[in-house]
Amino acid sequence: MKISFNWLKQYIDFTESIEDISTILTNTGLEVEGTEKVEQVKGGLQGLVIGKVLTCESHPNADKLKVTTVDIGTDTPAPIVCGAPNVATGQTVIVATIGTTLYPTLGEEFKIKKAKIRGEVSEGMICAEDEIGIGSDHDGIMVIDTKVPVGSPAALHFQFEDDYTIEIGLTPNRADATSHIGVARDLKAVLKTAVNWPSVDNFKVDNHELEMDVSVLNSEACPRYSGVTLTGITIKDSPDWLKQRLISIGLTPINNIVDITNFVLHETGQPLHAFDAGKITGSKIIVKTLAAGSKFVTLDDQERVLVKDDLMICNDVEGMCIAGVLGGVESGVTDTTKSIFLESAYFSADYVRKTSLQHQIKTDASFRFERGTDPENTVYALKRAAMLIKEVAGGNISSDIVDIYPEPINDFKVPVKNAHISRLLGKEIPNVTVEEILNNLDIKVEQITADGFLALVPPYRVDVQREADVIEEILRIYGFDNIGLPLTVGADFLAEFNPNDSGPQQKKISEYLVGNGFYEIMTNSLTKPEYVEWTSSLQADNNVEILNKLSEDLGVMKQSMLFTGLEVMAYNINRRQRDLKLFEFGKIYAMENKSYNEFARLGIFMTGLFAKESWMNSKEDTGFHHLSGLVSGIFSKLNISGFSANELDNDLFDYGLTYNLKGRQLGMVGMVNHKILKKIGIKQEVFYADLDWGLLFSYTIDNIVVERPSRFPEVRRDLSLVIDKSLEFKDIFEVVRKTEKKLIKELDIFDIYEGNRLEHNKKAYSLKFILEDKEKTLTDKLIDKTMRRLMSAFERELGALIRQ
Repeated sequence: MKISFNWLKQYIDFTESIEDISTILTNTGLEVEGTEKVEQVKGGLQGLVIGKVLTCESHPNADKLKVTTVDIGTDTPAPIVCGAPNVATGQTVIVATIGTTLYPTLGEEFKIKKAKIRGEVSEGMICAEDEIGIGSDHDGIMVIDTKVPVGSPAALHFQFEDDYTIEIGLTPNRADATSHIGVARDLKAVLKTAVNWPSVDNFKVDNHELEMDVSVLNSEACPRYSGVTLTGITIKDSPDWLKQRLISIGLTPINNIVDITNFVLHETGQPLHAFDAGKITGSKIIVKTLAAGSKFVTLDDQERVLVKDDLMICNDVEGMCIAGVLGGVESGVTDTTKSIFLESAYFSADYVRKTSLQHQIKTDASFRFERGTDPENTVYALKRAAMLIKEVAGGNISSDIVDIYPEPINDFKVPVKNAHISRLLGKEIPNVTVEEILNNLDIKVEQITADGFLALVPPYRVDVQREADVIEEILRIYGFDNIGLPLTVGADFLAEFNPNDSGPQQKKISEYLVGNGFYEIMTNSLTKPEYVEWTSSLQADNNVEILNKLSEDLGVMKQSMLFTGLEVMAYNINRRQRDLKLFEFGKIYAMENKSYNEFARLGIFMTGLFAKESWMNSKEDTGFHHLSGLVSGIFSKLNISGFSANELDNDLFDYGLTYNLKGRQLGMVGMVNHKILKKIGIKQEVFYADLDWGLLFSYTIDNIVVERPSRFPEVRRDLSLVIDKSLEFKDIFEVVRKTEKKLIKELDIFDIYEGNRLEHNKKAYSLKFILEDKEKTLTDKLIDKTMRRLMSAFERELGALIRQ
């Protein structure tokens, strides 16, 4: 939320600097996230001076140009060539001197340089209104009447005042602070000075030419509805003061009527809406819901299909506005509008929030109604706006104020115990100080006793309804920094930490992955329903659907970590980041046996080059074994052993492996199905590991068994086998494990050959065996005997040919 520093000063007197005010607001809970200096005119009119035209003659070489000399306060008048038709001797003008940068209303900025124009020297520029960015007039140069001396900065004549925009990170509970007066109320409590509400005492009805018949058919959704009509107004640009107020908080002026409603909204926090009275059929305003499925076109030219709880502002025939959210295109104020009906209402936060979510509409009005506005403020804001409209648009107030408020909303009554204040704050605060703070926050204190009091909280403080809330109000104004730390610190309760917390293990694996060049990502748990249609591995019946979905693209909880991760990869690849290593700890969701289930998962993604190309590293694309090796490293980090790896049959992948332990699947690793990649928009190979983090953690062994290293040397032997292409390394591994368990310490492949020197259905594996006996030194005789036994097993069980 943005607040103007100068605008804030209109409601409360203070001399503190922008830095001091930012600190005060942050300490009260309105955290200032930043401040930004705002120049009323870009560039601050730097380099522009007051000048007086001394001479003005026709240009000898151009019919439409004039050659002038202008006194700009220097020893010698400046020669300036000017093309404006209205330039003349004796005028007081605005001059841009050499080196000045101009920021025109339209177009790019430009710098003034000494030049020759058609043979005549020009040392500056006599400026038009639009050329210095203070208006749109370009019919001629600005001729001013000023008491500011010649040669003085032009800013002294215009008396422009720089401002600061205060960016407040407003928490959802602070609905009361969504305006300048709302922020001023917090400053009032700290600075102990009054808030100056603009007076509406002079409000009066001019005539009764335009009366509206107003009725509220749903008082639950609209507890209070106020309105008034104005006639004879003129739609035009707003005056400069109004434009500047809106621009200072980042709003774009539209016209005087709309600008006033926006001004009062940001002044008081009360949203308003202006209807073109000429378009209100039957001169009736009816607040009600329409039939579900009704269609309505809003101000953004979007057709909305209404649901049964959408509250509407209607005329005698049709809807004109989605209450508290957005107006309709048919009833809005236009350049031809002559009379308006001005609405100021208190709508139910629940109704507005549901409608805003349903139609995905977020406006300044819905932002406030969703959090809770002040039901006692509707008539004040209405009078304030009506008086300002008369000031900037003319016309008359042509009806009495309609105010439908059948059940007034009372103050919240909150009993407070003095002992509880001291206990929660950790400090004894004098009763008189407590009462002063609450009174300054517009919270009345009644029924005062030695033990406590009754706090009457105004209804606009929707976040203060419990004793703890009132005590928090006392604390934030008294100041957290004023609560000293005790000499000893105690606690009423010590938490019992879950011994099955996977956090430390997750941190260990995260650090392992980051150390291998990976970046952690976090993706939305909501995703597109269509993803399950791309694969038979996921079922639409298992989708967990969102009942109040924000959009169809975020309609279900994800069943797999794959698709949201691929979205991240596609986003980066489309921005020329093609070499990616990503991982995500998250959850997947499924509806199974009519119950909701969630599972912890670890997703790992790799694509592009395995390592950055350099003089030390040759260009190497990421491959399957890079990721499978990483997964093996994760298992090692978690001390998980005894698992098996089998060929993967899952249409999320083109090929891969599945890891199993004790009959349960630990995870899958493989190359993502190229059809899925094509639909996502990725044109390069992606390798993906999907690990069951919950299962991995359950198999994790925290107690590491340490063995003494063998005192006897290990021995290496190599062997080359020619086997059928259908066989895999796991088949060789199984034969080795059955044949020799004791002496074979390590088995690995260091070369694979498939070529024309072998039969078409054959391949050759070069194997490395590491042998070790922990009890004695291996002899050549024992080593040869072991290798012969292995070769016989390979020939017998695999049909292998031993290459000599």
